[in-house]
Amino acid sequence: MSNLLEVRNITCQFEKTRVVEDVSFDLSEGTLACLLGPSGCGKTTILRAIAGFHPLISGEICLDGERISSPDYILKPELRQLGMVFQDHALFPHLSVFDNVAAGLQDFRGKAKKALVHSMLERVRLNGKESRFPHELSGGQQQRIALARALAPRPRLLLMDEPFSNLDVELRETLGVEVRDLLRDSGTTCLLVTHDQQDAFTFSDKVGVMNDGHIEQWDNAYTLYHEPVSRFVADFIGQGAFLKGRVREGDIVETELAMLHGKVPPGCKPGCPVKVLVRPDDVVHNDASAFSARIVSRNFRGSSYLYTLELDSGTQLLSMVHSHHDHALGEQLGIELELDHLVVFPDESARDEQISQTPHQA
Repeated sequence: MSNLLEVRNITCQFEKTRVVEDVSFDLSEGTLACLLGPSGCGKTTILRAIAGFHPLISGEICLDGERISSPDYILKPELRQLGMVFQDHALFPHLSVFDNVAAGLQDFRGKAKKALVHSMLERVRLNGKESRFPHELSGGQQQRIALARALAPRPRLLLMDEPFSNLDVELRETLGVEVRDLLRDSGTTCLLVTHDQQDAFTFSDKVGVMNDGHIEQWDNAYTLYHEPVSRFVADFIGQGAFLKGRVREGDIVETELAMLHGKVPPGCKPGCPVKVLVRPDDVVHNDASAFSARIVSRNFRGSSYLYTLELDSGTQLLSMVHSHHDHALGEQLGIELELDHLVVFPDESARDEQISQTPHQA
């Protein structure tokens, strides 16, 4: 598939502070993608640069093969044929639902405009509410109006900035699925910006995890969770803990729970201290196991318990256990590791400790 959006080595700054540096990614037609990261990481600045609201210091942005931004050129936002959905919906409070959706249809007149508005409202399941005003509708319905208004002019690319953040948790997930399915059915290419990984994973085919102005990893949700390429991604995505280990011959990592085999970090020779990423679903309850851990916390999730377990060494792990296995605080739980993906990072803290304990030569 051809690339609709190409972001090439862009750098942006506010005054003299660089907030985005050397960022590149592509979006093929029909892709639903997301920039995910904590506040201040630069994700919204990238969205604004794509929309034409923020200049580039270096790099370029191309849409459908056309250069729309570079350090010496910015195509006006209104000429980019982009749709935008904002966090606060940005609806016109004095206009009806119908007129809000029709507001962006300057190129349509009469019956054609009316038919298009009714068609869009039907697609977002708001038909019959054409004469209502935004304040008379729920937050989820207001978000649907904003989406219908953005999609009505048939934009080449839809940009969404934290669109679900003002909604309650249950509605966020439900609406995220609805919006995802609607955009897929219409073949719309979309870039979402959010700090919430559940929004990102519910909605997106591809996710770029951002940190301090850079994209640390651009991948699908499964790979980000099971095969993070950096310690930041491992910490930011999902839940998990780190088990201390030491590299042995033949890409074996020795830990207090098991001898694990897999790819170790480049340059980690035998004896190298490492930390192994262990997700809650990697720690399996097994009463017959030779290893056990003490339950120090538990969180009921309905179909499962999320237990916080403490090993004899003091290391804490998380374990997701079926809720039929109802264990009390302080109880010893038999466990074993089942890791389909061995994710290992150098243990810098152990290296620093070794260095500090090494006698200095006079």
